Amino acid sequence: MKVKISLIFAFLLFSAVGYAQSQQLKYDLPEMVFVKGGTFTMGCDTGYNDEKPLHKVTLSDFYISKYEITVKQYRQFCQATGHKFPKLPSPQWYQEHPNTPKWTWRDNNPIVNVNWYDAMAYCNWLSKITGEHYTLPTEAQWEYAARGGNKTHNYEYSGSNNINEVAWYDETTYERGTQPVGLLKPNELGIYDMSGNAFEWCLDGYGPYPKKHLKDPVLHPNSPYRVVRGGCWYYYDEYCRVTQRDGPKPNLATFYYGFRVVKIPKKH
Repeated sequence: MKVKISLIFAFLLFSAVGYAQSQQLKYDLPEMVFVKGGTFTMGCDTGYNDEKPLHKVTLSDFYISKYEITVKQYRQFCQATGHKFPKLPSPQWYQEHPNTPKWTWRDNNPIVNVNWYDAMAYCNWLSKITGEHYTLPTEAQWEYAARGGNKTHNYEYSGSNNINEVAWYDETTYERGTQPVGLLKPNELGIYDMSGNAFEWCLDGYGPYPKKHLKDPVLHPNSPYRVVRGGCWYYYDEYCRVTQRDGPKPNLATFYYGFRVVKIPKKH
């Protein structure tokens, strides 16, 4: 009897693994970069008030997507689930952005015009089809990865002190929209576009920083706002600094906001 139960369990486990592997072949899933955990100093004492105070954060190991989630990847999610794909700009949007050429959805550009709930829905779908735990990066995970983790050179932008090496922003896009992911220099961990291209949603609510040392924090979960990080194609260079932060409402979708994902390793 015990042998029979063991065989049934092994069959079910094999079937689950096989299903997850088939889904990974079926879809263009995010390429992930391993980030070794550690302790770092978060924030900036010379930036805006919401970047202060400097405080210590300790993080466990995690994976983060090498690139921002692309149009192709997000479209596959929408086709698989029936989730609504974002709309192209309206005539009014073009009137407010007269230098912007007519948009089309290009497969290798970061998906934008998605809100925080859309981004979380994509994470939940990834978790379902892979059997792994995907979510948005916490603000601390995002900043630690953008700084280069334990390989950091303490650059002002993610991967360089020269913004033009690593970021698409208003002076390099001329307000003409996002650019294909991965064209510029990666940071110390081999991650692309953490400065510029699209603002990236984080898991945390937006609010003041703590003064104490925290481990694996998810801050302000009851806040009516959510954190975005990294700057974008439409904004100035100062918004692309690794410590700069903003806090829009989670239901806001604009052509500046996209996201990347993290995967939490399974505990053995």
